[in-house]
Amino acid sequence: MRKKHHILLSLGLLGLLPACTVAPAPPTYRIGFSQSVSSGDWRQAMLAGMKRELSFHPEIQLLTRDAQSNSLRQQQQIHDLLQAGAEVLIVAPNEEHALSPAIEEAYRRGVPVILLDHRTTSPHYAAYVGGDNTGAGASAARYAAQLLRQHGQVIEITGTPSLVANERHQGFVQALKAFPHIRVAGTIVGDWGSTSLQPALTKLLRENPETRLVFAHSDLMAQGVYEVCRKLGRPDIRIIGVDGLAGKGNGLEMVQQGRSTASLFYSPGGEEAIRVALRILHHQAYERENILGTIVIDSTNALTLQQQAAKLTSQQEGIEQQQLLLRTLQATYASQRTVLYGLAVSLLAAVGLGASAWRAARNNRRINRELARQNKANDAINQELVRQNAANDAINRQLSTQNEEIRAQRNQIADLAEQARRETEAKLRFFTNFSHELRTPLTLIMGPVEEMLTGHNSATLQPTQRHDLGLIRRNTQRLLQLVNQLLDFRKIEVGKMAVQAHQEDVVAFVRELVETFEPAARVQQVALTFAAPEPALPAWIDRNVLDKVFFNLLSNALKYTPGGGRITVRVQPAEEGRAVQVQVTDTGRGIRAQDSPHIFEWFYQGEQPATGKGSGMGLALAQGLVRLHQGQLTFSSQVGQGSTFTVTLPRELPTELRATDAAPLQAFSLDEPLVLPAGDAEGPASEAEALVLVIEDNTDVNEFVARKLRPSFRVQSAADGKTGLQLATDLIPDLIVCDVMMPGLSGLEVVARLRADWRTSHIPVIMLTARNAPEQQVEGVQAGADVYLTKPFNPAFLLESVRTLLANRARQREHLSRQLLTLPEPTAAPHPDQSFIQALTAQVEADLTRTDLTVEELAHALGFSRMQLYRKVKAVLGTSITDFIQSVRLQKACELLRDDSLSVTAVAYEVGYASHSYFSTSFKARYGVAPSEFRTRHQTGVS
Repeated sequence: MRKKHHILLSLGLLGLLPACTVAPAPPTYRIGFSQSVSSGDWRQAMLAGMKRELSFHPEIQLLTRDAQSNSLRQQQQIHDLLQAGAEVLIVAPNEEHALSPAIEEAYRRGVPVILLDHRTTSPHYAAYVGGDNTGAGASAARYAAQLLRQHGQVIEITGTPSLVANERHQGFVQALKAFPHIRVAGTIVGDWGSTSLQPALTKLLRENPETRLVFAHSDLMAQGVYEVCRKLGRPDIRIIGVDGLAGKGNGLEMVQQGRSTASLFYSPGGEEAIRVALRILHHQAYERENILGTIVIDSTNALTLQQQAAKLTSQQEGIEQQQLLLRTLQATYASQRTVLYGLAVSLLAAVGLGASAWRAARNNRRINRELARQNKANDAINQELVRQNAANDAINRQLSTQNEEIRAQRNQIADLAEQARRETEAKLRFFTNFSHELRTPLTLIMGPVEEMLTGHNSATLQPTQRHDLGLIRRNTQRLLQLVNQLLDFRKIEVGKMAVQAHQEDVVAFVRELVETFEPAARVQQVALTFAAPEPALPAWIDRNVLDKVFFNLLSNALKYTPGGGRITVRVQPAEEGRAVQVQVTDTGRGIRAQDSPHIFEWFYQGEQPATGKGSGMGLALAQGLVRLHQGQLTFSSQVGQGSTFTVTLPRELPTELRATDAAPLQAFSLDEPLVLPAGDAEGPASEAEALVLVIEDNTDVNEFVARKLRPSFRVQSAADGKTGLQLATDLIPDLIVCDVMMPGLSGLEVVARLRADWRTSHIPVIMLTARNAPEQQVEGVQAGADVYLTKPFNPAFLLESVRTLLANRARQREHLSRQLLTLPEPTAAPHPDQSFIQALTAQVEADLTRTDLTVEELAHALGFSRMQLYRKVKAVLGTSITDFIQSVRLQKACELLRDDSLSVTAVAYEVGYASHSYFSTSFKARYGVAPSEFRTRHQTGVS
C-alpha cells in the first residue's frame, strides 16, 4: 500500500514538471492597419515597409484590412479591428470626410490612431505620417527651371481629382511664378493607375511644339508620357515623375534606363508609421506631425539608389530566411521537448504498472541515458540559436550602416541647397550695399552742385565756373546711370524686374526717343533719320523697360558713328503683323568677327576708340530687358561699313505682364523729379518754431540735411536709429527725416516703432534711401513713411516736402479739433490720432467727477510724461490739455442738462466743478448761454 502511494506521488510531481519548465510567452501587441486600397506598387511598398520594420519586433502582431476603395467597408473594418483588440490603429483613408465617425469611435475607446498619407476631418488623431505633396510639386518646378535654364514651355499631367493632385498642382504652379520665362502650355487630367495619355497629350504636344518638359504626378503616368513622346519622335522632351520606387517598371528603373529624366521620391511612409506606433506602445515621446521629405532622383544618383535598394532587398530576404530558420529550430525544440515529456510520462506509467524493482531500475537507467542524449541535442540547438542571434545582430548593424549612409547623402544634398541659398543672399546683399555706398556720396555731390547751378547765387557764377559745375553734374549723372544699370543687372539676375505693360503706339514712342538725340547728332554732324511705313503700330509695351533698351542702342550708334555718317531708325510690323520690329542702323566702324560672339556678355569690352570707352554693360542690359519683354535682340555688322541692331517685340503680352489699373508707387529722386500734390502753401503758424529731427548715420549727409533745414526750422540730429528713436520719444518733434539703412536699428524699424507708439504716431516721416526698387518702396510706405526720397535727392525738393507735410499736419489738426466739439462715435478702424483722442477722452470721463484731477495723473494713466502729453495734444489738436479736459466736461454737462432729473448744481458736481458759479461762467463762455437757459431752450425746442 505504501509503495502504491509513492508511485502516485511520483506521478503527480512528474506531471507538474512541464508546467514548471515552460517559459512565459513574451508580451504581444496588436497593431491594426486599415488601408483604402492595396493594389499598386506604391501601396505594396507601404505594406512592405511596415513588414520590414516589424521583422525586428516579433512581439508585434500586424492585423491588416483592405477596403478595396469602399469607404463604408473601411469604416466597418476599423470597427472590426477595434473589436479584435488592436491597441494602435494605422489608417490610410481614401476620403477625408468618410472615416471621421470611425476615428471618433477609436478616440472614445482610448485607441490611438495614426493617419498615413491622407488626413481626415476629425481632429482626434494621435499622429500623422505622410509626404509633402505641395513641396513635391514645388521641387518639380524648381528642377524643371534648372533643366530648362529658366526659359521654355512645360506641360503638367495631374492625377484624378483629389487632395493629393490639387496640392501637387498648387505647389508646382506657385513655384513656377518665381520663373516668369517658363510658361505652362497646358494641363491634362490623367489616371493614377493608367499610362493611357495618347489622345490628349498627343494633341497638346502638336499644338505646342515649343514644349521641352512634361511633369507627371506619378511615374506610371510618366511612362505614358514616354510612350507618346517616343511615337511622336520627340526624344528632346524632359520627363519628371513622382514616386521614385525601386523595382521593375518603377521610377528608379525608368530614370536609370533613360525613359524619364527624373523622379521625385515620395516615401510610402510604412516604416515611419510603424516606428511612431512602437513609440506610442512603449509610452515614448513622439512627433504628432511627421512630414516626410522629398528628394530628386536623376542620372546623378539613380544608380546609387538602385544599388542601395537592391542591397536592402537582399538583406531583408536574408533576415527573413534567418527568422524562418529560427522559427523552424524553435518548433523543433518545442517538439523534442514535448517528446521528452511524453517519454517521461510513459516511463513513469511503466514504473507504476511494473511489478518488479529490477525492471523499474532498468527503465530508469534507460530514461537517464535518453535524457542525457536529449540534453546534448538541446545544447546543440541552443548553440545554433546563439549563432543565429549573432548573425541577426550583424545584419542589423549592416542595415544601420546603410541607413547612416542614406542619411549622410540626404544631409549633403540639404547642405548644398543651403549653400546655394546663402550665395544668392550674399549676391543680393552685395548689390544693395554697393548701390547704397555709391548713392550716399552722390547725394553730397549732386545736392550742392544743383543748388549752386539753380539757387539764388547762380547768376554770380563765372562762365568757366558754370562750365565746370555742368561737367561735374553730367559726370555725376553718368555715374548714377552706371549704378542704375548695375541695379537693373541685379534685378534681372535674380528675377526681380517685372514688366508692367500698357497699350502704346510704338511709332510715337520711338519717335520721341529719336527726337531727344537729334541735338547731339547735329553737334557731331551725324544725319539722324526716322522711318515708319505705317503711321501707328499699337502694342503692349513697358515704356520704362524699352526706354533703357533704345537709349543704349542710340547712344552706341552715336558714339561709334563718325562725323558725316548716318544713323537710321526704322519701325515696321513683323511676323505677319503679330510683332513689331525696331532697327537701329549706323555707318560706323562695325564689329570685329572675334567680338561678335561676346557682344552681349556682361562687362565685355572689345576694341574701342580712346574716346568711346564704355562699361560693357549697355548691350548686355539691353538684351536682358528685351528678353524680359518676351522679345529678341539681334545684330548684323560688317567692319568698316556699320552695324544694324534689331529689336523684335510681340504686340500681345500675357495678362500677368500687363499693368493693373492701380497707379504704380513712385519715389522721388533727383534724376526723376516729381511734383508734390497741390496743397496749402502755408505751414504751421510759425515755421521757425517747428522742430525737425534728422536721423542719418552718415556724418556728411547728416550735416548737409541739417544745414539746409536750419534757416527755416529748429533742427535736432541723431547718428543712429536707437538714439533717434529715443530723441523722438523725448522731444516729440514736428517732423522726422530718417535714413533707411543704418547699423543696429534700421530706418524701417524706427518708423514702425514710431507708428506703434501713441506718443509719436502722429509725426510725419520722410525717408532717405539708396534703395529704389518698387518692392523696397512698398516696404517703406507699409512701415508708415509719408514721403520716400531716393538718393541723390534735390535739396530744394526736400525743403518743400517738409513744408508741405507740416501744412498737411496743420490741416489735419484743425479737422480733429472740429471733430472734438461733437465727440464722434468711435469707428471700427480709427486713425491713430483718433484712437489716441478716444483713449484720452475715455480716461477723462473715467475721472469726470474729480475736481482735483491733475495733468500728471492723466499722463501717468496713459503712459506719457507730462511734457510728452502736452506736446502730443498740442501737435494733434492745437490746444492745451486743460482746455481739452474742460471741453470734455462741458460736453458731458450738455448731455446731463437735457435730463430733468438733476439740478444745475448737481450737474456741475457730476462733471467735476466744485463751484456752481465757475461752472456757469465756463459754460456760458463756451456755448454763449447759461446752463439754466440752455435747459429751458432744450425743453421748449429752441436751438
